[in-house]
Amino acid sequence: MKEILIIEDDKKISRIIELQLKHAGFETVKAFTGREGIEAYHKNPDFDLILLDIMLPEVSGYDVLKYLKAQNHHLPIILLTARDDTSDVVTGFELGADDYVTKPFNFEELLARIKANIRKNTPEAAQNTHLVFKDIEIDLDTFSVKRQSQEITLSRTEFDLFYYLVLNHDLVQSREQILTKVWGFDYDGGDNIVDVYIKYLRDKIDRDFSQKLIQTVRGRGYVVR
Repeated sequence: MKEILIIEDDKKISRIIELQLKHAGFETVKAFTGREGIEAYHKNPDFDLILLDIMLPEVSGYDVLKYLKAQNHHLPIILLTARDDTSDVVTGFELGADDYVTKPFNFEELLARIKANIRKNTPEAAQNTHLVFKDIEIDLDTFSVKRQSQEITLSRTEFDLFYYLVLNHDLVQSREQILTKVWGFDYDGGDNIVDVYIKYLRDKIDRDFSQKLIQTVRGRGYVVR
């Protein structure tokens, strides 16, 4: 059974998350301050995932994130934050966060992100260089993409973007998430580059097929589903 550490100072929110996760089949441990979160990690460094609030007493969520990632870079950490400002999100990603959910959040979305991040962290996923989703085949060794066995030629950036979206299929990705994960922290251009490359991908991936995989979620971002 997978075990999740919840570091959240709002005890009501923490309890709700705990109950929902237990109902979904997860074991949980709770911490209410940044210091307690670090201590809980040292008692059990084998957590499968950590849910981390940014606004924490004693030690800030950012400092906790930085510390935990220094201890175990591969440990999936999802930020729980009431902030949705771009700078806060980018700061979290720069420090190693794997994902974020803005409060108030839909638990089904949070659960989906938890499962996706745990799945990506399994040894099987790390060794898998061939990804299949619906009628799409992605080969990481050759950087090739096929749809219905038809070869689709993509640039390296197009490939990286499409792979990221497919790897996180059914999870809406904001422009900020995409920029950070695909273009990197040091990219200083506008986020409209994401829209441009989504158009490129649609022309190559979806245009000649009846089922459209790349979808826009108004006001939130993009998703493959």
